[in-house]
Amino acid sequence: MSLKIYINGEYFEKEDAKISVYDHGLLYGDGVFEGIRSYGGKVFRLAEHVDRLWDSAKAIWMEVPMTKEEMIKAVEETLAVNGLKDGYIRLIVTRGVGDLGLDPNKCGTPQVIIIADRIALYPPELYEKGLEIVTVSSPRIHPAALSPRIKSLNYLNNIMAKIEGKQAGCIEALMLNHKGELAECTGDNIFLVRKGRLLTPPIDAGILEGITRNAVMDIAREMGVEVLEIALTKYDAYVADECFLTGSAAEVIAVVKIDGRSVGDGRPGPITRELKDRFQKLTRS
Repeated sequence: MSLKIYINGEYFEKEDAKISVYDHGLLYGDGVFEGIRSYGGKVFRLAEHVDRLWDSAKAIWMEVPMTKEEMIKAVEETLAVNGLKDGYIRLIVTRGVGDLGLDPNKCGTPQVIIIADRIALYPPELYEKGLEIVTVSSPRIHPAALSPRIKSLNYLNNIMAKIEGKQAGCIEALMLNHKGELAECTGDNIFLVRKGRLLTPPIDAGILEGITRNAVMDIAREMGVEVLEIALTKYDAYVADECFLTGSAAEVIAVVKIDGRSVGDGRPGPITRELKDRFQKLTRS
């Protein structure tokens, strides 16, 4: 069955789903998005994702041309129209059609696009064995230049880091911030385990405040694990007992090697495995 894409209240076959070449989302990456998962037909933390989308839009002076309730209904309807139970939803709001200049005031109404599809970010065997990642030289954009909390359509910073990681033979790469501290990976948040405590960079390290990140921290606290959001360096990553990444598409995946150094005993650790299992139970409950 061909996928049906939602654009501004109408559904189009995937092959016919088109936007104008004058849309500033295409011309300048001027827009915002969310990546969301559904499990068994139920969308995981949809309200939180929609809230974050609205925050991103407000931060770039863009008004989403519908209510949050209408957006939630449209997401659920798009899943149903495509007959998807376990799916991945890409929610996009572009600035809209304008001219070839930068001025967003010359754009029409922002465009809302909803894509419901399937996704497998990493091969299943990597969830058993764990990932190898590398630190790249492309730093995270300075938060004073553009807040990383805005999930914008301009992902060139992350793409440059992804290219650098792939050239080093790794499918994920670790980015540092302007201070040389750990920030996040190209598409996921990072966690370390050291002496039984869970460590992760704070929001002001220049990271996206991940929905999955927050869910995993809640689960860890329920397990009685101390969670610290603190500035971390490459040294902390190198001496960690465990490491894992979180994201809507990735869920929870272990990291077993960083810059060629084995993490712990080179296998997914016990806290990582427990958090992964509990997160999967949460998403399917």
